[in-house]
Amino acid sequence: MSLRISYGAALLFICLSFALMKTATSFASKNLLNQNTDRGWKTRPSFPELGRQPGEGNNAQSKNEKVPWDGMRFLQQSSKFFTPPRLFQKKDEGTKVVNPGDTLWEPSSANNLFSFAPLDDVVMGGASKSNFDNETGNWRGFVTSANNGGFVGIRSTPFSQALDMKNCNGIELRLKGGNRKRFKFVVRDSTDFNGVCWTSSFDAPSLLNRVRLPFKKQVPTIFARTVPNQVFGSNNVLGFQVAYSKFEYDGDLNPNFSLGDFSLQIIEIVAC
Repeated sequence: MSLRISYGAALLFICLSFALMKTATSFASKNLLNQNTDRGWKTRPSFPELGRQPGEGNNAQSKNEKVPWDGMRFLQQSSKFFTPPRLFQKKDEGTKVVNPGDTLWEPSSANNLFSFAPLDDVVMGGASKSNFDNETGNWRGFVTSANNGGFVGIRSTPFSQALDMKNCNGIELRLKGGNRKRFKFVVRDSTDFNGVCWTSSFDAPSLLNRVRLPFKKQVPTIFARTVPNQVFGSNNVLGFQVAYSKFEYDGDLNPNFSLGDFSLQIIEIVAC
């Protein structure tokens, strides 16, 4: 038992140290990459952490308040989403076939294959903060541009098995609230922490409503910058994410965004 505990603690330390190293490298490289374009990536980057974030240093919101960075919150958030190396994982549990109409997530359901947890701009040095209640689906928080931040998000915890969604056309969200703000829904087809985000933008309804997000209209992005020549692996879905950000794509600002308090309730996520 003591060996297992020590081994688990060592693995956690390695994962957290790796996360901290990657973020520190990103901060240190900002000033070296100011000549990069703010449009999309020319090719898929091997190390996207070294690329400057859209809009950093060249928009009015970059001259803003500076506050102390909450390193502990960074560790608490990022540690929930790292997948241990295959060598240390349990035996592969195979792939779960998903068909149109199948529920992928709903509040407090014992059938959920994953839960959601916050992943805010603290992971990039920001100060925005959100909380998500998996029992009710309520997502609330506060977005600030302090420290060049400006986004909040929630991300699914690692899946125990990949989802094969090749029989499906997309995702349907049943939502409430959101005050007509523009959010992003992300599908991930790899376990790379900063891999390609298959992204769909949507304007939240003011009342209870459904939003359909076709796979064929997804935009492949990394750090809100489009990535060319990508193919969506619909038979290997490994994560979902929802984000509320001041940026849309390639440095363009989100037209339906405002700093301050926000809220959105996710009632159901269904394959369609």
